[in-house]
Amino acid sequence: MNKQFNWPVRVYYEDTDAGGVVFYANYLKFYERARTEMLRAMGFEQDELMAQQNVIFVVRSVQVDYLKPAKFNDLLEVSAGLSLVKSASLIFEQTIMRKEEILSKATIRIACLDSNTMRPQLIPDFLKQALNNE
Repeated sequence: MNKQFNWPVRVYYEDTDAGGVVFYANYLKFYERARTEMLRAMGFEQDELMAQQNVIFVVRSVQVDYLKPAKFNDLLEVSAGLSLVKSASLIFEQTIMRKEEILSKATIRIACLDSNTMRPQLIPDFLKQALNNE
C-alpha cells in the first residue's frame, strides 16, 4: 500500500443505534469521508473533476470486516490508502481505529465513470500520475 492518509471522525449521536453503538452502514460514510479528504489534500475536488473533466468516482464493491464496535463520542482515525491504481479503477485499503485499536477494515474498489454517460472511462493521466505518487 502506498502512503496512508488519515482523517479524524467524531462519532455523533446520529451515527449510533439505540444502544449507542455505530450503526454498521455508517462505517461506509466514514470511509467515504477519508477518501474524499485524501483527494482534497492532493488538490483534487470531486465537483471540479466532474465539471471540468466529466469524471466521477463510484463505489463498485466493498468488503468490510467489523472487528470491534465504535461508540457514541469516540474519536476515530479513518485511513485511506491506495493499494492499486488501474486504468479505470482504484482499490483502497482502509481502516477505522480508536487510539491503537482497529475497529474495522475495508477493501473498497472505486470505478471511474464519465459523468455524462455513466459509463466506465480511463482515469485522466494527470490524476493517475498523482495517485501513483501518493
